[in-house]
Amino acid sequence: MNDISQKIKNSDELAKIVADLKFQGKKVVQCHGCFELVHPGHLAHFEAAKKEGDILIVSLTADQFVRKGPGRPIFPNDVRAKSLASLHVIDYVTIDYDFTPIELLKKIKPNVYFKGSEYEKALNDPTRNLYKEAEAVRSVGGEIKFSYETTHSATNFLKNHLELYPKPVKDFLDDFANKHDARQIIDLLKNLREMKILIIGETIIDEYNYCEGMGKIPKDNLIATKYLNKETFAGGVLACANHLAGFCDNVHLVTALGRKNNYENFVKQNIKSNITCRPFFDEEGQTIVKRRFIDPSFFIKMFEIYHFDDRHLPKQTSDDIVNYLNGMLPQYDMVIVTDYGHGFFDKNIINILIQKSKFLAINTQTNSANFGFNLITKYPRADYICIDEQEARLAAHHKGGEFTEVSKKILNNVSSRNIIITRGHRGTMAYDAQNNSYTIPIFSTKIVDRVGAGDAFLAITAPCVAKGAPMDVVAFIGNAVGALHVTVVGNKSSIEPDTLYKFIQTLFK
Repeated sequence: MNDISQKIKNSDELAKIVADLKFQGKKVVQCHGCFELVHPGHLAHFEAAKKEGDILIVSLTADQFVRKGPGRPIFPNDVRAKSLASLHVIDYVTIDYDFTPIELLKKIKPNVYFKGSEYEKALNDPTRNLYKEAEAVRSVGGEIKFSYETTHSATNFLKNHLELYPKPVKDFLDDFANKHDARQIIDLLKNLREMKILIIGETIIDEYNYCEGMGKIPKDNLIATKYLNKETFAGGVLACANHLAGFCDNVHLVTALGRKNNYENFVKQNIKSNITCRPFFDEEGQTIVKRRFIDPSFFIKMFEIYHFDDRHLPKQTSDDIVNYLNGMLPQYDMVIVTDYGHGFFDKNIINILIQKSKFLAINTQTNSANFGFNLITKYPRADYICIDEQEARLAAHHKGGEFTEVSKKILNNVSSRNIIITRGHRGTMAYDAQNNSYTIPIFSTKIVDRVGAGDAFLAITAPCVAKGAPMDVVAFIGNAVGALHVTVVGNKSSIEPDTLYKFIQTLFK
């Protein structure tokens, strides 16, 4: 092995080395970070750290735990580790497989934990990671110190010099940062925690079947595929509820399941623990399952099969839901409707939602099973509408032309104060009660799967609107959520607060 590779150790190896060094009377200093692009600020930081002791250890966050947003880090952890190990000032490098270095600090037991001065304000805030990191260091007899060298930001460098985002997006982010503060936006999201929210809509079981193409069969014009495996996710209103439950402690879910193949146990096992679920049962129906068949090589979707009953719920089931909602709706700060157009929302359920909801947020989805028949205009009132461009144009009967006319038509037809229309790669349009309009570009740099991104957008922006957040801020949050969600397969995971907070901070740099 060469000298560089000898510097890179796993945490167990490094803990033993540090114990021996300390026994010899050596003073060990540890720095920690992502170090995705080593720049002059890092070099000055490492030089200052080395002056605090005899041995300098640098730990870096493993790829899967970096929360700087889609497409980050730009270099994998082994490349980052080798870059650091090549620096003469650094004695050892280790990769930390966790979101924070708390457990690693307890294991390595450095004499000094060295951080940049930009983190010093967080030292006395128990809600911040640095507070917990400092506690970990002190628990093993170490101390925390700060450097006051000139700081640089790798994220800033990437954004401004390596075309992480196109110029229009960079210009927007610079302008947005002059008007708003990242900490205030994060505080807004944190303040959603105490809200009581009822979310209602269709349960959808998303099944991803992975198949490998084998070629044309001899007797027909068909392509044969080899079945490999499958993944099953909680979709529809379940996915929305899971996103929401990361930010709000009190989430009440109302949905319907078919008595046949009802997936009730699957639902219980795949929703978060702070979600109270009240399922109603269609005695003659089935739970909706959408089976997608995918070639995993390049994640190419080949076709999709819907398993559902294309009709409204039986009258008795609908009446039971109405009676239940009549008593429950007044108890909640807001209601979120996820209407996928598969027969759950009849006129009676819509009427009780309109009459009894304190704040009503609605999405009506257009899909292949309901194209043109599931429009936002079937709801006479909404406090917040969140739909995509196709859904908006269908509702406005406005196929082409100026987009501002589409939103005006919808706001005239539905008594609503706020509307957001997502437009794919063209970004998002937001309109508020004062007739202000805002255009927010997308922040996506990597797209794996778009399924569920709109649900995540709705789930996290709706309570922000209910809290009175400005609509440009709401749309900004929504686009950040969307950028994170499209990097995962379907509804495999939900948006978590810390991940979103970190991405928002990254966008402001």
